Formats: sequence, structure tokens, C-alpha cells
Amino acid sequence: MSLPIHQISGLPSKGPRHPQLLALPGEIGPGLMRGRVHEFCGPSRIAFALMTLSLSTGPVIWAAPAWFPERPYSCGMRDYLHPGRIIFVQCRRAEDIQWAMEEGLRSGTAPVVVAEFPEPPNLTAVRRLHLAAETALGTGQTAPIGLLLTPGSGGAQGVESRWQANPMPAPSGLLDSEGIALQIRLSRARQARPQDWRLIRAADGGTVAQPLAAQHSQA
Repeated sequence: MSLPIHQISGLPSKGPRHPQLLALPGEIGPGLMRGRVHEFCGPSRIAFALMTLSLSTGPVIWAAPAWFPERPYSCGMRDYLHPGRIIFVQCRRAEDIQWAMEEGLRSGTAPVVVAEFPEPPNLTAVRRLHLAAETALGTGQTAPIGLLLTPGSGGAQGVESRWQANPMPAPSGLLDSEGIALQIRLSRARQARPQDWRLIRAADGGTVAQPLAAQHSQA
């Protein structure tokens, strides 16, 4: 790499002015607290993560198992953020994913560190990640955010918040022109109640969030 990580330019921020929070698409929920680790789960977790990253600036460290058959596709990401912002780390062992995320958070050189876990990490592992993010905060840099991407309904212990993303029917059958729709559930948060939203991302990149009534929420 010809430039240090901290010199890689990002996109203009679209998030809130509060320095301790990163906004979520459609301004759903309280946002993501910096210096903490959050969990995105469900079948649409990667789409939701990319939508969230589009509201951030600077480089993104993304660690993933090398044995996963799926690979992030740069051309598919460019509608959300410039793929040059993402530094991919392919991990050969499960413990390497934890190590890569810890080191990425501790360095403070990337505002967001993403890690795909084959199964939710335990409480000890999550605590180590929180401590790594707090270490970067002590250096005077902007506190990084850790995003755990876990399968199914997630379940990582000790995370600051847990968000489940599921696909929903598009606003119409014209998917290419009308965009995509997700159901986003905040199932765990230290400072907010569980809630569901229908999140629509239009073809032009704009997002609209609609709260879902309790009877429409998935179990």
C-alpha cells in the first residue's frame, strides 16, 4: 500500500453531528455508539452493513473467513461506498478473525472495523473487542466502531446493540427502479427498547425508514 491507512480519504459524512454516534440508514434507532462493538445478524446483514458504512468516512477494515464460499464483490459495493475504502483481511482460522478485529480496533486507524464470524463470539471475546476499541479512544483519535456480522439471529454476548436484518417485499415488482426493502429489528440495546422498521433504499441511494407496528413484527 503506497499510503498509510490514516491518509486514505473517505466520502463526505452524511451522519449526525454528534461525535459519539454513527447514524444508521433512515436515522433509525439511537445510532451506533463509537468505542463499542455492535452486532448485525440475519440474512440481510451485509446489505445493512454496507448501507451503514455509506454514512461513515475513512477506511474500513473488513475481516472474513477465507473458507467462506462467498466473497465481497467490489462492483456490488460501489453503489454504497467506494470499494477502495475497504481493506479486506482473509483469515484462515476462526481465532484469526478475533485477532484481526482486535488489532484493527486497537490501532484506531479505521473508524469502522467489520468482522464476519461463522458463529457468535462469547462474552470474553466481545469484552476484549470493547477494550481494544477503548484503547484507541485513549490515544486521542476518534473512537472506532466494531461491527460483528453473525449468522441467523445472532447472539454475541455483551454487545452494545444487536440489529437483525431480513429481506422484505420490494415497494413494487420493479426492483431495479424501486430499490430494496429490509425489515430491521433492534433486538438488544443498552439505551433503547426493541423496535422494528421497514427500511427502503431507493435506486438513487436515498433511504426511508417506517416504524412497524408490533403485529407486523417477526418473532
